[in-house]
Amino acid sequence: MSTEKEKNDVGNQQQSGTQIEGQKKEAQQQKKVRPRKAKQDKPPENDPGIWRMNRRGAFAFAGWLAFLGFIATATIGFLRYLFPRVLFEPPTAFRAGRPEDYVVGEVDTRWMDQYRVWVVRTRTGIYALHAVCTHLGCTPRWLDTEGQFKCPCHGSGFTMDGINFEGPAPRPLERLHITMEDGLIVIDRGIRYREEMGQWAEPGAFLEYT
Repeated sequence: MSTEKEKNDVGNQQQSGTQIEGQKKEAQQQKKVRPRKAKQDKPPENDPGIWRMNRRGAFAFAGWLAFLGFIATATIGFLRYLFPRVLFEPPTAFRAGRPEDYVVGEVDTRWMDQYRVWVVRTRTGIYALHAVCTHLGCTPRWLDTEGQFKCPCHGSGFTMDGINFEGPAPRPLERLHITMEDGLIVIDRGIRYREEMGQWAEPGAFLEYT
């Protein structure tokens, strides 16, 4: 009797052990086959939207930004080309009064401060000198007692005719275009004549008047 009972106990233990192992296997299989969560169709509340981009998106955005900037710059340049810039500068010519206003053999300095021009009348006519030293562009002064133009910067000296005779000035002073309109002297600072180039002999460099 005891032997059969022991056999039955052993069989029951084996059977219960087999059931426990089967339950464990089923639990493991259920874990492996556990269904995945479905993907969300809507972004979460903290999703930044279009501002969330990866590296590829950032390069694409920078490329489009550069392209649009190029198009805008080209368009602005084309429109600017259609409307060229015009500089409105003051006229270079001015009226210097009548010939009778000037004394023969004297250098008139009335237009010096405003236009940097000397007017000299001789027995045969009138000419205008540009009051700019031909050395470095300083403004010479007329010394009436010495009868010469003297540059205060480096000591260049010029005669009443504008010829350089001392100092580092390499050439004479420049004459300005001078004409007469309606009995008035007109001097144009935009047209200049140089003695070393033989331009003082041209009509505009000297106004004949007696």
